[in-house]
Amino acid sequence: MWQPATERLQHFQTMLKTKLNVLTLRKEPLPTVIFHEPEAIELCSTTPLIKKNTHNGYKVTYLGKVTISGTQFLSGCTESAVVGLWDRRALAQEEHLPANSLLEIRPFQVRLHHLDGRGEASVTMDTYQVARIAYCTADHCTSPNVFAWIYREINDDLTFQMDCHAVECESKLEAKKLAHSMMEAFRKTFHSMRSDGRIHKSGSSDEFATDDSAPDDSTPEEDS
Repeated sequence: MWQPATERLQHFQTMLKTKLNVLTLRKEPLPTVIFHEPEAIELCSTTPLIKKNTHNGYKVTYLGKVTISGTQFLSGCTESAVVGLWDRRALAQEEHLPANSLLEIRPFQVRLHHLDGRGEASVTMDTYQVARIAYCTADHCTSPNVFAWIYREINDDLTFQMDCHAVECESKLEAKKLAHSMMEAFRKTFHSMRSDGRIHKSGSSDEFATDDSAPDDSTPEEDS
């Protein structure tokens, strides 16, 4: 079919424009996901992300707890309770138990993570409010590696009892470091509660007693 020169020229220009547009589109970078290997894409969408639970603290062997009497606690007040817990473990013929817990001391809260059989993952956890800890010590005749604290446990009927908890550390130094960390945790908790007005300013940190502390060259663990 014959067409005037002007119409042919316009048709040619239109076709050229279309080709240029297609070429221009093809020069645009494709989404990066298209260039990924199919296997990699499948693995990214189906492989679960395993997140390990890590806790700061010391590995210890939890000896248990004993309810004690009294509300005023002085040096040596945990000795009889620790002796009872130590003897109970000896009767069970478990003299060389591996560390089965992780004791984590932080402001406001102490956490005792009970580990699995391999001593790695935390199975259960007991928590203790720092403000309800009345006394702690790492000075025991039974073993210098024992660290103990007295905790005011609130019962369901709102009555309370004083429980002495004890753990065996891997060394005497670690037991002393725990006592020092407990004292630091209480100081931070006490100052925070006093700043918030939850306790009177006339209160004193002497209400919390610690019978031992870490050596001068030791550094207490700070909460991350």
